[in-house]
Amino acid sequence: SQYNLDNAFITSNYTVSTDVFVVMVETPVEGAALFDNITLIDKFSWYMRNVEGVQSVISMADVIKRVSMAMQEGNPRWQTLSRNQRALDTAAAPDMIPRALRNLDYSLAMVAVFLDDHKAETLERVVAAAEEFAEQYDNDQVTFNLAAGNAGVEAATNEEISVAQSQILILVYTVVAALIFLSFRSGVAVICIIIPLGLTSALCQALMAQLGIGIKVATLPVVALGVGVGVDYGIYIYNRLVYYLKQGLPMQEAYYMALTTTGRAVAFTGVALGVGVITWIFSPIKFQADMGMLLTFMFLWNMVGALWLLPALAYFMIKPEKICELPQAEAVAGTS
Repeated sequence: SQYNLDNAFITSNYTVSTDVFVVMVETPVEGAALFDNITLIDKFSWYMRNVEGVQSVISMADVIKRVSMAMQEGNPRWQTLSRNQRALDTAAAPDMIPRALRNLDYSLAMVAVFLDDHKAETLERVVAAAEEFAEQYDNDQVTFNLAAGNAGVEAATNEEISVAQSQILILVYTVVAALIFLSFRSGVAVICIIIPLGLTSALCQALMAQLGIGIKVATLPVVALGVGVGVDYGIYIYNRLVYYLKQGLPMQEAYYMALTTTGRAVAFTGVALGVGVITWIFSPIKFQADMGMLLTFMFLWNMVGALWLLPALAYFMIKPEKICELPQAEAVAGTS
């Protein structure tokens, strides 16, 4: 898109970053400019500058240093934080410090940390460094709080997603496994249907890592969507397989009959869904292109798992003689 092209041009030709991680330093009213507090803010700025992935840092302390130097005829020896509070107050006057770096009553100072990028590794490293500093130096006068800015919001989102991702997968697979067990009253059915789904989920995440597609709010539901669509294929194939085994057919013949009936529908549905979304790959919108790639992969691989992996598992786990002993209604549970 034009925005992405413009952003790439600016960041590659100018010493500037659009990924800003803002740490909010909380102090008592009019306490941000006190010598001890502003010195600690300056120490934090220096600390963050030495973190890998940080381009530069700007804070109240940096502006006060420059103002102090400017008030002394630009002599670089005065580019420091004066121990004289009156001199410090003069350099920290409201008309000297931009509003972007402090609030009206000087009870909050912002430290803007400019990053090389907003990759998860960079954000995690910066967050860990800021939290480590805060844990060591927070006191009753100064508190370092995370985080604002677009990079700060993204870091917080990543933390929530890392928790939500596990919760969503556990809940989805638990509910699906429970419903399969209630339908077929068989642990073997659960294993045969769930394992291909789990393999698809794992391969989808591997594909995302290979393509550089991150887990974010927009992509988080994709794995759950793949499970919801793929479980239908497995249920159809397993149900017909058990039905033909109940008729007394050997496993190979029951598998062939399942493929010639329900298998055709499953293959057609999987291909139709895959063809329907694969055109998204050519979209100029990166999110839509990524979704086209992931959904196509999941639709087709779920179909492959149901048609080939599920029967292979059933071959080793289902005992045809026990299937034949089950009542007709129980053996073909969920046929309708």
